[in-house]
Amino acid sequence: MNQSERRNFLIQSLLDESQEYHDLQIPSDSTGQRQLLRGLMNVRMAKKSRAEFLKIQDAYLQEETAKKGVTDIEELTPVQPGLYLWRGDITALRCDAIVNAANSGMTGCYVPNHRCIDNCIHTFAGVQLRLYCEEMMEAQGHAEPTGQAKITPAYNLPCRYVLHTVGPIVGGRLTETHCRQLADCYRSCLSLAAENELKSVAFCCISTGEFHFPNEKAAEIAVATVKGFLAQNKTSVEKVIFNVFKDRDREIYEELLGEK
Repeated sequence: MNQSERRNFLIQSLLDESQEYHDLQIPSDSTGQRQLLRGLMNVRMAKKSRAEFLKIQDAYLQEETAKKGVTDIEELTPVQPGLYLWRGDITALRCDAIVNAANSGMTGCYVPNHRCIDNCIHTFAGVQLRLYCEEMMEAQGHAEPTGQAKITPAYNLPCRYVLHTVGPIVGGRLTETHCRQLADCYRSCLSLAAENELKSVAFCCISTGEFHFPNEKAAEIAVATVKGFLAQNKTSVEKVIFNVFKDRDREIYEELLGEK
């Protein structure tokens, strides 16, 4: 199968799973097909999949990631000992673990084609990740508290693991509690990485998007907490990447890390 054939197989399989989508027309263009496939994956509830579906999905997603271009952490240059600043697609980064800014349900974003990091990670990891998270949360029996973290396999992502953490939601004035909870996110992820003897962790800008944490303060907390953890703990973690997507976040981290 080529990519087009795989994509059409996956779309048709997902359409066949649900009666409400039976009459949906598959776009003729590849862009429309990619959007439809992603949307169908986003809204699909956690459930087991046929072996054939997973085999074709895995081949498709790995080829899509290869087309985007994978960046290996070994190719990056630190801005300070053990600290890296990298602007790029975190779902195309090869390292031990990337951090997902999750919600308390921990099973991903269900909004079709949403651009949040949670949606992106679940999309390119594949449907296995949502099922794993669902079973993990069912076993836990309650929503994930703010500031804590969980580790899962990365499935079709080039990293080995995903660290899922729930950042604070800032609905109005920023408080000390928000700041403490955000610092807890970074410590929880680093502690979990150390427990699993991981050497490299890439952090997204936790809570600064949909959760409205001010970017400058979030970056200050991120850098201070990571530096403090690495200095105060005997840990397997040797490399921490601050992954940014927006120009403003890159500028903020450049100032904090003295890259300019």
